[in-house]
Amino acid sequence: MDRREFAALFPALVAAATALPEQAGAATLPAVTSGVFKPGPAKTGALPKRASRALTGGLLKAGNIRLEVHETTQEVGAPHEPEETHLHSEIWLVQSGTLDLTINGVPHRMSAGDIGICVAGEKHYIQNAGDTPATYFVVAVGPPE
Repeated sequence: MDRREFAALFPALVAAATALPEQAGAATLPAVTSGVFKPGPAKTGALPKRASRALTGGLLKAGNIRLEVHETTQEVGAPHEPEETHLHSEIWLVQSGTLDLTINGVPHRMSAGDIGICVAGEKHYIQNAGDTPATYFVVAVGPPE
């Protein structure tokens, strides 16, 4: 999928999410407002050789669509995250490096400029597949969880 196809698909993902029922946890999330968002400080999680920087997160104006955006860098040899499924869809925009996005057991090679999408409910994980660090943005869109 190229950037033009993604640009055409993204509004449909957001529109589809508006049809989802409002969740109980929705009131506890902040509202996402229009603006420019700068990355926060890098934070390392439970997995080694991986750091993420939050950009924004919360509910879009419709009130029942959660949006979360962060940037992640995986070092060479970083273990992949656990294979998981979500109620939300995830979109990966690769800045640099080479990644394998595995969806339902099928790996898909991605490099700088590529976009990967995993729709809600499908099993997936992403892993650095190259010999340099890999940096990518993650956009999660869906119901509050």
